[in-house]
Amino acid sequence: MLPGSTVADTRRWILRLARDRELVLTGRPLVMGVLNITPDSFSDGGRWLERDQAVARALEMVEQGAEILDLGAESTRPGGGVYGDGAENVAVDRELERLLPVLTELRSLTELPISVDTRKGRVAAEALAAGADLINDISCLADPALGEAVAAAGCPLILMHSRGELGDMQRTIVYGDVLEEVASELYEAMQQAEAAGIDREQIVLDPGIGFGKKVAHNVELVGRLDRLSQLGRPVLVGASRKSFIADLTGASVDDRLPGSLAAVGWAMAARAAIVRVHDVAETVQFMKVFGAFDQSRRGGE
Repeated sequence: MLPGSTVADTRRWILRLARDRELVLTGRPLVMGVLNITPDSFSDGGRWLERDQAVARALEMVEQGAEILDLGAESTRPGGGVYGDGAENVAVDRELERLLPVLTELRSLTELPISVDTRKGRVAAEALAAGADLINDISCLADPALGEAVAAAGCPLILMHSRGELGDMQRTIVYGDVLEEVASELYEAMQQAEAAGIDREQIVLDPGIGFGKKVAHNVELVGRLDRLSQLGRPVLVGASRKSFIADLTGASVDDRLPGSLAAVGWAMAARAAIVRVHDVAETVQFMKVFGAFDQSRRGGE
């Protein structure tokens, strides 16, 4: 067990949001709907690039049962593997041009928690000023200005594990014990966040499925999520439509819903706090039925 880790069986966390709101995380995962405001995301790049399309899609996900929206204006598909050179780096101004019109309009239309997926401190700062509730950082504070922005706002922060540079992180992947190494590096990231002035009680951890991992690593991380829970913070699982599903099944990106739901089911069994998904309606239906079975089993114990 890592220093400072705990076995948290209660699995209940309260994240503080702006305007005296709270986001309560328990052993039943909340559904985070993905909104890619990009032309080049691996799954749905270009579909929601225009503001009106993006806002309509976000509101559709709300109607379908999304409990958090995750807006991203820069594709972060990793390079060195099935995605070739990976996503193109987007300038800060361009990322903000895509993001802010959608975020501003959504903030006026819904009180649902809005997360912004960004690696850049200035984007995080302007997004929070425009009404975002939390920041989803796949780089684990590679930009110190992002930590400063989150600390100043006092908002929740999602720290996602990855290794290497985004453009080639799938090219050279070496782990001795993937579970222990990911857990250890996430623990170090939490320490870095605290040193930047971020309250540990506002941190969510993401093992980074598909980012600097081979298929076997992704499978082990999802299959052993209980190891990450020992860090004492809520865990987010983002396995939706990821390429490891294709490696296991041969399914194209548009045909990975069954595999994505299998990962959601395992995340539910492990009492993950959030599942980040593209297919909100299908995920919500799956979770309701799976949850009913699970409740029945537990009630009979």
